[in-house]
Amino acid sequence: MLTGQQIRRTVLDFFAANGHRVVRSSSLVPMGDATLLFTNAGMNQFKDVFLGLEQREYRRATSSQKCVRAGGKHNDLENVGFTNRHHTFFEMLGNFSFGDYFKKDAVAFAWELITSSAPGRFAIPVDKLYFTVFGGAEVAPGVTLGTDEEALELWVNIGAPRGRVIAVPGLTENFWAMGETGPCGPCSEIHYDMGPAASDQGHTDCAFGCDCGRYVEIWNLVFMQFNRSATGEVTPLPKPSIDTGMGLERLAAVLQGKISNYDTDIFQPLVHFGSELCDKPYGKDHSTDASLRILADHSRAAAFLIGDGVIPSNDGRGYVLRKIIRRAVRHGRMLGLERPFLFEMAQLVAEEMREPYPELLESISRVAGVIKHEEERFAHTIDLGLKKLEEDLAQLAKSTTSQSRPTYPGEKAFRLYDTFGLPLDFITDVLRDQGIAFDPAEFDRAMAEQRERARASWKGGHKEIASPAYAKLAETVRTDPDFYRGTSARDCRIEAIITPTGPVNELPAGAEGEIVLNHTPFYAESGGQVGDTGTLWNNEKSLELGEVRGAYHPVSGLVAHRILAKETLRVGERVAGEADALRRERNKRNHTATHLMHAALRNILGTHVKQAGSLVAPDRLRFDFTHFAAVDAAELTDIEQQVNEQIRLNAEILTDITTIDDALASGALAFFGDRYPEQNVRVVTIPDPNSPRGFYSKELCGGTHVTRSGDIGVFKIAVEQSVAAGVRRIEAITGEGALADYQRARQLLSEVAGRLHVSEGEVGAALERLAQAQKQAEKQLETVRRKAALTKLDSLLTEVRTVKDVRVLATEIDGVDREGLRQLVDPLRQKMGSGVFVLAAVENGNVALISSVTRDLSSRLHAGKIIQAVAGEIGGKGGGRPDLAEAAGKDTSNLKSALSRVYTLIERML
Repeated sequence: MLTGQQIRRTVLDFFAANGHRVVRSSSLVPMGDATLLFTNAGMNQFKDVFLGLEQREYRRATSSQKCVRAGGKHNDLENVGFTNRHHTFFEMLGNFSFGDYFKKDAVAFAWELITSSAPGRFAIPVDKLYFTVFGGAEVAPGVTLGTDEEALELWVNIGAPRGRVIAVPGLTENFWAMGETGPCGPCSEIHYDMGPAASDQGHTDCAFGCDCGRYVEIWNLVFMQFNRSATGEVTPLPKPSIDTGMGLERLAAVLQGKISNYDTDIFQPLVHFGSELCDKPYGKDHSTDASLRILADHSRAAAFLIGDGVIPSNDGRGYVLRKIIRRAVRHGRMLGLERPFLFEMAQLVAEEMREPYPELLESISRVAGVIKHEEERFAHTIDLGLKKLEEDLAQLAKSTTSQSRPTYPGEKAFRLYDTFGLPLDFITDVLRDQGIAFDPAEFDRAMAEQRERARASWKGGHKEIASPAYAKLAETVRTDPDFYRGTSARDCRIEAIITPTGPVNELPAGAEGEIVLNHTPFYAESGGQVGDTGTLWNNEKSLELGEVRGAYHPVSGLVAHRILAKETLRVGERVAGEADALRRERNKRNHTATHLMHAALRNILGTHVKQAGSLVAPDRLRFDFTHFAAVDAAELTDIEQQVNEQIRLNAEILTDITTIDDALASGALAFFGDRYPEQNVRVVTIPDPNSPRGFYSKELCGGTHVTRSGDIGVFKIAVEQSVAAGVRRIEAITGEGALADYQRARQLLSEVAGRLHVSEGEVGAALERLAQAQKQAEKQLETVRRKAALTKLDSLLTEVRTVKDVRVLATEIDGVDREGLRQLVDPLRQKMGSGVFVLAAVENGNVALISSVTRDLSSRLHAGKIIQAVAGEIGGKGGGRPDLAEAAGKDTSNLKSALSRVYTLIERML
């Protein structure tokens, strides 16, 4: 019996032997694709290749891609663990053709791999398989495609029984599209008959097509042959392509003779580990089994998501991760696991997956730490949720008459479920025990609205297929990057001119457009480094032809230059390009400093630090990184000092071109969310003779760098701040920018010292004396205010009214702040003896309110409700205890009216 590891290797080896490049899995966080929450299919990392935006050195590829589907149309998280084949994390095996082979070869590869009994094949009996093809449908308004007869005949001709090749009409099953626009085409799916035992409805003789769970799709072959435009036009792609996907977990179940994916060797070590943790057997009780499966699945998802840089938070990807962890913790508690446990399971995940994903094992200490912290935090959250539920039920009991049965609102139940993570069945059990009704439909509506919001927040815009002009040009032309050799290049041929209306042969003076050169000295924006600007000259550099406003990559291998033409430019002309050398040098200093700072962060804060974004610009550098706390002042000082020590060493910066495997083996840092070619990756090394590794920093990088570290001059951190949960940001400056900042600081220090009439070295002590003097003055002023307020007590009592035998006072007091109002509460209570009062004060355009009810009246009146009513009339809110409450508002114009209505309010309450 093949193990999951062997199955993965068999697929990759099969396609490698058939001319496919084995491509490592990309990150679960899609890079530069706002249309996706997570990587959810094998083709995601090749999306730009299919769109024509990127070219690679191979035309056939195979991969085992990490995927997460958790929510939205792809997967309902609540099903995971309760069905045989729902997962949050899974691996998608696949083979891809980028305009190379098409249907015939794709079908032949699939047939040979799964049915052949030769070594390195799966030998699945044909009588257990069914094959579906596109059966025709309207694929765009007014555009109908018929049955994919070609695919049908290919299956039959290769050996599939005709009765087992089925044309399925409609778009939902056998037609695939990248989005509303872009590449699309028919599919052919391979299904496996798991047998009657797999039917979750007890069917014994159902036919193929029944959705009872007996017939399982194991492989989907997408024949990408059309392009759908924004206007709905469907046209053949010039180079039809192939995209296939085969779930490793499903295939393992088939090959290992298991009905459930969770019974394969992929999941069983985790299931049994969870069983040992809670001391409950697997396979004896349905609910226990479901919870153990959830722990196994969710530990995989949490480990890999955090490994790829996702941190638990309250929005976006972090929100989904938090839900996955909390769902696992809830089910752990149902199994009796009160202590943190998921972090231990994540460690086992890393061990089990060390062969295909060694990077997870390398970062497992950080991953486990994040999970354990979230588990501990959630334990506190659950306690808060229970307290909130108890408060809700106490309030519900007060507002319910003895003749009616109380009903707990479904939307409140959803808030407890969504915000605090209380399981719905837990909430309903509590309500049932207390005889409280509950409408699940209201909960379901709130759940549906939340899902729709989540979907909308990640809908994004679909990428269009590449401009035909760029895609066509990329077939024959590549822009040779001269920018590593300098900022000037002669004899550059204009290969194309692109305007908003399309390609043109010439760009007249005064017009804007984009040009492509056969080689360029302009660095194209990439890897966080901004693009160069500069000038385009005639080839003798005697006539300025245009202003280059920036460069970028429209298609892989091509650089487009944004141009304002000053003379007419024509395709085929020879020109000279000159990038702004001073700007380039500033970029180089900041880029190399980024590498130094990254190394310093990892040295000082820990190797859990991972890059989460960067910007290299002439005036500053910005670096986002994963870390769980603010970087304190001492750590920032150490980082600055370490970087500047490396600058003073003045080491020569080394660059090397190698393969990605050799680069990683040498210790170079790669960021698994980024895309790297398998061959010809560029490694930038900053040597350090004092390091046992021989280098201080070594990273895969395509940017421009200084010649020696000393060229940076000086490094100064300007800002450290939070940008998201678990992500910090440092902005820094170098060279003349850092010098200018130092000079400004010295000038400011000199001015402050002059105003304080002390030397620069005495400024700190002088400021401390001023601060202490100010605090003393504020205390004295507060004492005066309080005394003044107390003198008003007797006059306040003259405003007291009697409302239904209760003494009531509602008034505004001048010359006091919120704290002054608080100081009046106890003396006024003593003076009144028994009564209710609402006091207001206006300070800096805002209203402060305090309400008090003496204890003898607290059974009849509630200070919190009184203050809420008053605050509502002045655009504010507040609350508090029955005897004392506070509020604030902003509508000072309505204050007198609101206070005057207090007496009527008290009368109604009594």
